[in-house]
Amino acid sequence: MIISSLLDTDLYKFTMMQAVLHQFPGAQVAYKFKCRTPGVKLAPFVDEIRAEIKALCQLQFSEDELSVVRAMRFIKSDFVDFLGLFKLNEKYITVTALPNGEIDIHIHGPWLHTILFEIPVLSIVNEVYFRHTQPMPDFEEGRRRLAVKIDQLNAADLPDLKIADYGTRRRFSKAWHQEVLQVLVDGLGTLPAGRFTGTSNVLFASSMGITPLGTMAHEYLQACQALGPRLRDSQVFGFETWAREYRGDLGIALSDVYGVEPFLRDFDMYFCKLFDGARHDSGDPFTWGERMIEHYKSNRVDPLTKILIFSDGLTVPRTIELYKRFQGRCQLAFGIGTNLTNDLGYEPLQIVIKMVECNGQPVAKLSDTPSKNMCEDTNYLAYLRQVFDIAQPT
Repeated sequence: MIISSLLDTDLYKFTMMQAVLHQFPGAQVAYKFKCRTPGVKLAPFVDEIRAEIKALCQLQFSEDELSVVRAMRFIKSDFVDFLGLFKLNEKYITVTALPNGEIDIHIHGPWLHTILFEIPVLSIVNEVYFRHTQPMPDFEEGRRRLAVKIDQLNAADLPDLKIADYGTRRRFSKAWHQEVLQVLVDGLGTLPAGRFTGTSNVLFASSMGITPLGTMAHEYLQACQALGPRLRDSQVFGFETWAREYRGDLGIALSDVYGVEPFLRDFDMYFCKLFDGARHDSGDPFTWGERMIEHYKSNRVDPLTKILIFSDGLTVPRTIELYKRFQGRCQLAFGIGTNLTNDLGYEPLQIVIKMVECNGQPVAKLSDTPSKNMCEDTNYLAYLRQVFDIAQPT
């Protein structure tokens, strides 16, 4: 059984889920799976994937697991009570083998009851795939590569450079993920003096005594396209609703649901002062960082009081480059995903599960990396571009 605990997911799933319980309990959504890696045939493994999802849907939160969630300062007691009754339901997810050798995974149902599918299902697909395609994994090569990363970080004369793990969804396996985290803890040390700040994975954060990290994901702001008063105000509505839920806590705004230009138009002086910072997840990170710093200055906010989080396909060398560019100009944080948890010499799967519908209408993101967009309704995409004044990519 690949997933043995419902805590084996990213923290932002719980923070968003609490917001859904309190703000949008009746929302109905649909998610779709996509493999961006060409030529990958997952259909031969569909029965095993289904069996793992069936086992996932038998899990419930134990009292000890509920205590882990309850201990987080921003979690409310009624949400923990809800989790005590919660189970994922198989009726909301279908996995189908396609004639071309690919698979289709479709999730449809109440947002509150489907939000926790994404991360464990992606972890299942990854582990089943690599279990069959790499039956004798070269873990020694993975350990060598991880040691190089640690050496690069320790060799850089940058004492304040710190990294976090964001790699649950595309990890090689659960066991390898755990080993990577332990090596990072041993090789980098944890806060306050060390270079390793924590992990997005709640289960490992709890079992290893490190900090769980996360705030919001794209699906939250995408859903607001259908839940807000009007489409043009959906980003503002999403940020205001988040602030109403968390009252200043978890104050990192995701900046690329519509691209950086519409984000900056909506992220006015009020939000600049209200939120602790912003997270980058598509487009050129150096350009984004410069734009954010100038935006804070133009809104009479000292960038040194704000956090810029970089999390888009990072490697250690790129992290060092970004740190050197922005050191001393703002606060910095770095989340490294696949390059930490799936770097054994094999090509990682570029797989995602994205929300594509909310309350019967299409939703989408228009990020600064067009290949990350995912919406099958071209008319809606065109309308979204028009509403947010976004140019068609060339």
